Amino acid sequence: MTFEQLVFYFFAAVLVMAAVMVITIRNPVKSALFLVLAFFTAAGLWILLEAEFLAITLVLVYVGAVMVLFLFVVMMLDVNLVRLREGFGEYLPIGGAVGILLVLEMIIILGPARFGLERIAAPMGHSADYSNTRELGRVLYTVYVYPFEIAALILLVAIIGAITLALRRRKDTKYQDPRRQVAVSPADRVRLVKMSAEKNRAKD
Repeated sequence: MTFEQLVFYFFAAVLVMAAVMVITIRNPVKSALFLVLAFFTAAGLWILLEAEFLAITLVLVYVGAVMVLFLFVVMMLDVNLVRLREGFGEYLPIGGAVGILLVLEMIIILGPARFGLERIAAPMGHSADYSNTRELGRVLYTVYVYPFEIAALILLVAIIGAITLALRRRKDTKYQDPRRQVAVSPADRVRLVKMSAEKNRAKD
């Protein structure tokens, strides 16, 4: 067994352990921290595949932005852990059975019979001037340009739908009309009042 295979099995074991802890641990803050560990180990696997751009994107976007925001939200909401533990034992048999079934299906589909080292050759080494970022952009915007545009359109529709569902007009809420604000004149907002000047008389 080569050193690269040892590193792969180490990252894979840590990733599986972290993923199991994410769904089994009851403290949401600790669960989010284990998810951060899972993202880091997945980035290590991407580096082994010579996909440094995807690895650094995974760390910057998910760990540096999404998970930090999620941790702040979880810690500020003060989640009641007692209520989270109420239905854990009731749904544990069903969840365990579904989990075991998924693991068996993944073993059958992704097992050594189809994705073993004998069936899939090792990736070819690249030269020093190889850029996986440039290669990813070339494949994404040439071969998969139409699926990329379809995915972007679906995300745009999802964003518009989320905004439409969240937008609620209330009677007690005041809204601004930009057209009326632009068409306003100083005479409508300011009124000058002329008053005669008076002198204060000194009291004897």
